[in-house]
Amino acid sequence: MKKTPAINDLLKVMAKLRSPTGCPWDREQSHQTLRRHAIEEVYELIDAIEAHDDVEMAEELGDLLLQVVFHCQLANERGVFDFEKVTRHLVDKLIRRHPHVFGKTKVKDVDEVWANWEKIKKAEKHGTHLERKSAFDGIPKHLPALLRAEKLLKKAWKVFADTHPAIGKKSKSKLSKLTKSAMAKELFELATFAQARGWCAEELLTGEIKKCEREFRRQEVKLALK
Repeated sequence: MKKTPAINDLLKVMAKLRSPTGCPWDREQSHQTLRRHAIEEVYELIDAIEAHDDVEMAEELGDLLLQVVFHCQLANERGVFDFEKVTRHLVDKLIRRHPHVFGKTKVKDVDEVWANWEKIKKAEKHGTHLERKSAFDGIPKHLPALLRAEKLLKKAWKVFADTHPAIGKKSKSKLSKLTKSAMAKELFELATFAQARGWCAEELLTGEIKKCEREFRRQEVKLALK
């Protein structure tokens, strides 16, 4: 007897769990209630990867896939999209954004691959509600503060490196001579300092990031008007 593809079985199981005769917990969930679970599953997958545990990795990838299938089932019930549409969109996007693999475009290195990727992505979003008017658009709002700071700075370096040394990579700081080890200790000491005073280092950095982003956007507009 020929087995059905496991993904088909998974979709059927998910639909059953959401049905009137399914699981009370699954039936109560929404996109909003599930959002934290997706974050947790990603971090658990990272733990498995860093532990070089293939068994655990396979399980965590399954848990992460469950989040995708769950959201697709919820969306299908609302009549907006389903798993087929999500996967078809992904396949089309991968082919479209890799013209050096599926087309006749020639690239010399990874930098050219990324440059083409960004150009294609920009063209895809042009004229839609997803179009990015600023170089600082597209940074996930719910990234941990330190990751968000790094993303923001990478974009700032690209925009201002040649015109605003104080913002770009050429900027000098009293911390510029620190080694990686010393920098790690500084970061931990700052977190300890904040904790001892009842402050949340994550919230403090998030607030500072918002201020810097507003300033970067103002400078970006000024640069465009020159």
